[in-house]
Amino acid sequence: MQISGFDVRAAHEADLADCDKLCLQVHGHDRSGELRDAIAHGSAKVVERDGQITAYTTDVGFTGHSVAVSNEDLMALIADANAFSWNGFLVPLRNAELLRWCFDHGLRVVYMLNLMALGYYQEPRGSCLASIGY
Repeated sequence: MQISGFDVRAAHEADLADCDKLCLQVHGHDRSGELRDAIAHGSAKVVERDGQITAYTTDVGFTGHSVAVSNEDLMALIADANAFSWNGFLVPLRNAELLRWCFDHGLRVVYMLNLMALGYYQEPRGSCLASIGY
């Protein structure tokens, strides 16, 4: 399935700077090491809209992470996935719009997890899917 207006493609090394900037905007830090590994592995994808990278994923799945400007960009990544590694992915429950979209598209809750933090935690400033390793 694809979402009109959102171009999803494989990520390349040349995308790293834009993806790092996006992750810094959403999370306050970059995850370039994980993204570089995912590009080499062939699982990383980006969403382009109006000539800009608006989302990326290392893999839509339990061990991958995804970062997006908006829920719609994140939905485009999920919709493009042929399968989910480890049979699923982690959706933040606080993102009701994304959760409802997942339900509306046939996905279901298998089990719930809670993200716990000790010390500093920055609430994401954008849409994201966490990895099991955060």
